[in-house]
Amino acid sequence: MQHLSFRNQDSMPALGLGTWKAQGEELIEAIIKAVTMGYRHIDTAMIYHNEHEIGQAIKQLIDSGVVTREELFVTSKLWNDAHLEDHVATAAAQSLGKLGLDYLDLYLIHWPIAFKHTVILPESFQDYYTLAQAPLHKTWQAMEALKASGRVKHIGVSNFTVRHLEGLAPFCKEFPEVNQVELHPLLQQESLLEYCQKHNILLTAYAPLGSGDRHQSMKAEQEPNLFAIKQIHGLAQKYDVTPGQILISWHLNRGCSVIPKAMQEIHLEENYAARHIVWAPEDLASIKDLDQHYRFINGHFFDCPEQGYGWVFA
Repeated sequence: MQHLSFRNQDSMPALGLGTWKAQGEELIEAIIKAVTMGYRHIDTAMIYHNEHEIGQAIKQLIDSGVVTREELFVTSKLWNDAHLEDHVATAAAQSLGKLGLDYLDLYLIHWPIAFKHTVILPESFQDYYTLAQAPLHKTWQAMEALKASGRVKHIGVSNFTVRHLEGLAPFCKEFPEVNQVELHPLLQQESLLEYCQKHNILLTAYAPLGSGDRHQSMKAEQEPNLFAIKQIHGLAQKYDVTPGQILISWHLNRGCSVIPKAMQEIHLEENYAARHIVWAPEDLASIKDLDQHYRFINGHFFDCPEQGYGWVFA
């Protein structure tokens, strides 16, 4: 398994299992199958409402001797209603309790947006804090304290732009170790990748296959299909793999980690096998022409101009 190194030389498996939109017995069975075939990196979040099931699967795997806790890399995320300094450690403890773990390998600030405490999804502008009321750097300092406590081994962010990262920089004892963002050939985020590489921040790709199973309310009309891109099909034929495997392996060959979601065993196996594909440099370079700066998950559902939140990725 390919690994990416943190600044302290700890490592993270580059290929992980995403679990957004996955719940119940199907998820438990998928995680058991995934870890049994070799996956070691599992990504979740408070807002996915599946930490309990993931904890059940991990317990079964450890109890049956398939894996030890130390061999797993488990990521969870701080939700937007717990950005105040006093709430960060409590939120992490709640995630750990649901997962049945003593520590997280990685804990991320999920979005650079703050809701009032206990507001899971806002219904009006009054449900938001402004960033003056809940500054991101204060949230980050609480994340640093959480790492110092030993309850999490590594800390990072998600959905942060270069602007957000630069805003944190003057206040950091330690810069974020990971930034998890939407990445795929239609959204390559070259400037963000360069910035993260310069500052030793690992970049993790979510929605690498386009997240086609997300709720219809989150979809745009006539949005593109990554699997229908002619060049992706051509590369799949060249390397004798599926288009999905090309989409996953592109990230690994680019030096990023990637967390595709899969529940069926055949898809878990295909995604896992994508780690073996080694691209010719000219093929990797050719993908640059596909970039359209297109976001499947554009953040507009968090628009709140009354509290200073426009399009979060602007």
